Amino acid sequence: MWTEITRRKYERGGQRYASDLTDGEWALIEPHMPAAKPLGRPREIELRAVLDAILYIARTGCQWRMLPKDFPPFTTVQGYFYDWRDNSLFETINFTLLLQAREAAGREASPTAGVTTVNRSRRPRAAGRVVMMRPRRSRAASDTL
Repeated sequence: MWTEITRRKYERGGQRYASDLTDGEWALIEPHMPAAKPLGRPREIELRAVLDAILYIARTGCQWRMLPKDFPPFTTVQGYFYDWRDNSLFETINFTLLLQAREAAGREASPTAGVTTVNRSRRPRAAGRVVMMRPRRSRAASDTL
C-alpha cells in the first residue's frame, strides 16, 4: 500500500525517465564501475548516463539507434554495454547487491541450504498403431519437367 513514506522513497520526480537511477541507487552501483583506462583517450562520458541509457533500452525495448538524444551516442552506450557484458560486470553487481540485501534483512550473506525438487509427470504413451503415409510428388514439379 502506498503511504507517505513509501511515496517519498520511490518517487522519481527529478529524473528525465522512469528508468533513470536515483542518487541512492547510483551510490550503491558506482563503486563497482570500472576505472578509466590508463592509456588512450581520457573518458569524457559519465558512466551514470551510460547506465541510464542501458536501463532505458532494457525498460522500453527500443533499438540502439532509437535511443533519445538526451543520452550519450548509441554507439558509445553499445560499446560500454558489450564490454560490461563480456566482463561480467552486471553479474558482479547483481551478486554483490544480493549479498547486501540479505545482510540488511538479517540473514546470512550466502544461503547455507537449498531445496530442489524434481517434478516428473509421466504421460501415458500414445495408444494405437503408427500410420505411415507415403510421400506424394508435387504436381507443380511434374508440370515443369
